[in-house]
Amino acid sequence: MASAVNHIQRRLPKSQPQPEPAATEPVITWAFYRKHTENLLRRYLYASLQVGRTPNLLEESVGRGWVSSRRVRTFEDALIFVLDVERCLNRLSTLDRELISRVILQEYTYVEAAVFLRVSRRSLCTKLPQAIDRLTEDLVSSNLLVLPDQF
Repeated sequence: MASAVNHIQRRLPKSQPQPEPAATEPVITWAFYRKHTENLLRRYLYASLQVGRTPNLLEESVGRGWVSSRRVRTFEDALIFVLDVERCLNRLSTLDRELISRVILQEYTYVEAAVFLRVSRRSLCTKLPQAIDRLTEDLVSSNLLVLPDQF
């Protein structure tokens, strides 16, 4: 019986000593900053209407009536902000831009946006946060969205 056990142990591959796990970098998650990005997108909508420019995400005419009584500090600041945000938005995929446009800027419900974009509601619920996270990362790298110094 002992010889059978020895025979089986000799046939098993020798286990390699496992290396010590290397210290890993902390994973940055952008989920916490989604609301900040959504607020920034609403400011972008407001500023683009103030400078007389339809946001390039909407691709259609939008009335200016509701924003005509508000003031922007300077026209130049608003225009620079709009162009910087548009540059970040243009780096996203077409689906990401459509999701952000329909749900955040145009305030469609998830069901309405899913029907309009011909995707399932579950897919929209998964893809929209990912699109916002990609935009957040780009806004942070472009210094349009400033995070605390902890990163």
